[in-house]
Amino acid sequence: MTEEKPCKVCNLSRQKSYGIAVRSLEDLKTKGRETLGMDSKVLVSVVLEEDGTIVEDEAYFMCLPPNTKFMILHSKERWGPAMRVDGGTAWLGESIEIDELDSTFTGTESWRGLAQQLKQDLSSIIMMSEEELQCLVDVSREELAKELGHRETKVQSLQDTLQRVLDQREEERQSREILQLYLQAAEKESSPTSRGSSQEDDVIDGMEVDSTKVTAGQSSKFCQRTLMVLKGKTSPETRLSNQDLQLVVNEGLQNLSAALSWDAEKTKDLLQACEEELEKRLNKVQALQSLRNCTQGAEEEGNRPAKRRKKTPFQS
Repeated sequence: MTEEKPCKVCNLSRQKSYGIAVRSLEDLKTKGRETLGMDSKVLVSVVLEEDGTIVEDEAYFMCLPPNTKFMILHSKERWGPAMRVDGGTAWLGESIEIDELDSTFTGTESWRGLAQQLKQDLSSIIMMSEEELQCLVDVSREELAKELGHRETKVQSLQDTLQRVLDQREEERQSREILQLYLQAAEKESSPTSRGSSQEDDVIDGMEVDSTKVTAGQSSKFCQRTLMVLKGKTSPETRLSNQDLQLVVNEGLQNLSAALSWDAEKTKDLLQACEEELEKRLNKVQALQSLRNCTQGAEEEGNRPAKRRKKTPFQS
C-alpha cells in the first residue's frame, strides 16, 4: 500500500490553507475538493501554489517533497502570484494583459532558478515540467551560458537536448490520446445500443469532424489559454488538443487573424500548420480503426464453422 504523503492545499484566494495526507494525485484532488468545500463533481486542476506549475503527472507528484503546498483550481480559474501589500492600493486597479501574465510565469528569476538546478544536478531535467523546459529553451544562449558558466556550444547542445525531451513528451501525450480514443471507439461499438447507429462521422476527442456540427453552438472567441499557446509558444499546433485544433481550423483565416491581431500572412502559416497537424492525427486514428477492423474480421472468420461441401453423384 502506498504511504500517505503530507501536503497543504489552498484555493485561489489563499485565505486559508489546510494540511492533508494523500496517497496519490487523484486522492489529492478528491480530498482537496472536500477540504476546501468544493462540489465533488466539479473538475479541478492541481498546481504548485508557489509558481503555478501544473501537476498532472503521477510520477512527478510522488517525487515532490512532503508538505508541498498545492492550489486546487476550478476549470475556469487560473493561478496568479500572491498579492503583496506595498503600502498602496494602486496595484489592485491595474489591468494585467495575457502577455504580461505569461511573462510572470517565465520571467528572469524563474529561468535563473531552473538553470541553477541544472548546474547542481543535470538529471533534474526529468523532474521539470513542460513549462519549465520550454522556459529554458526560450532563453538566449548567451545568457544561459553566462548563468551556467559553460561555453555557448555546450549550452546549445543542452538546449537541443531539452527540446528533444519536450518533443518526446508531446509524442507520448498524443499517443496516449490516440490510444484512449481507440479504446473508447472499441467500447462504443461493442455496446448493444451503438451497433445499429451510423458510424459515418469520425470522432476526435468526443467531437465530430463534420465542420457544420463542430461549429454549431460554439463561439468564435477563443479561450485565454488557447490564445496564449497560439501567440506565445513554438510549434503551437502540437500543444493544442484535437478539439482546439478543430476550432482553430473552423474559425478560418479572417477570424483567427482578428483574434490574434496578426497579419494575414503570419496567420495563414499558423492555420496551415494546424490543418496539417489535425490531418496527421486523423490519419493515425483512421489507421488504428482500419487495424482494429481487420483484426476483428480475422477473428470472426476464424470462429466461423467451416462449410461442408455437398458431394456430387460423380464423387465417391
